[in-house]
Amino acid sequence: MEPRLLHDVTDSVATVVIHHPGKRNAMTAEMWRALPPLLDTLAADPAVRALVLTGEGGTFCAGADISTLRAEPSAAQALSVLAEEALAAFPKPTVAAVRGHCVGGGAQLAAACDLRFAEEGALFGVTPAKLGIVYPASATRRLVSLVGPGTAKYLLFSGELIDAERALRTGFVDELLPEGELAKRVAEFTRVLVSRSQLTQASAKEFANGRTDRDGYWADQARGSGDTTEGVTAFLERREPRFTWTASGTTS
Repeated sequence: MEPRLLHDVTDSVATVVIHHPGKRNAMTAEMWRALPPLLDTLAADPAVRALVLTGEGGTFCAGADISTLRAEPSAAQALSVLAEEALAAFPKPTVAAVRGHCVGGGAQLAAACDLRFAEEGALFGVTPAKLGIVYPASATRRLVSLVGPGTAKYLLFSGELIDAERALRTGFVDELLPEGELAKRVAEFTRVLVSRSQLTQASAKEFANGRTDRDGYWADQARGSGDTTEGVTAFLERREPRFTWTASGTTS
């Protein structure tokens, strides 16, 4: 099968799979180009309430396909930035499910997700210093916000890989799972995500990502959504809430 992004929607969770197993799921220019419109389609789908990004088989993503960098390095990097920003802006919760190598462009994509769950044995690295590449400012800021300036500089200056335990300790990884338990835990956690209020999730994501000038907008959304009334009523009635606000600002 040609290098591509595969996707599926099951039980309100969209799963996007980086599929290029012949090169440890390295991202080609076409794959970078395909990600933003795919995310737009999934974001507009009211059936989608969360998204999982993962890699085919035993690795997440070994970075950009180096052959594309040799041809047009600046163009390839511009595509990666557009893909990264589209993923970071996805209006619903996103989880990177990481096995094996999560390196270079793979780490860039994982960092753009809201959360990162990894399997023991995973390896992480940010490797532009090995190639003489200027790492994008947006990706650098995102990395610093996750792991702090010290660890970000360690990764960027050296290009060295770190193991999953260190990635967890420094904040790049949110949960570390024993071998064979990653898929089960991600499925369990995304079931929790899709049961919660998208209104709360979407507003919290926007605020956490640094946009704090829309308090009035979110107050209006909360007043018109009915989610607060439903949440309180469900709590008092000791039942699961049925939230209807979607990330497009409509009700389902």
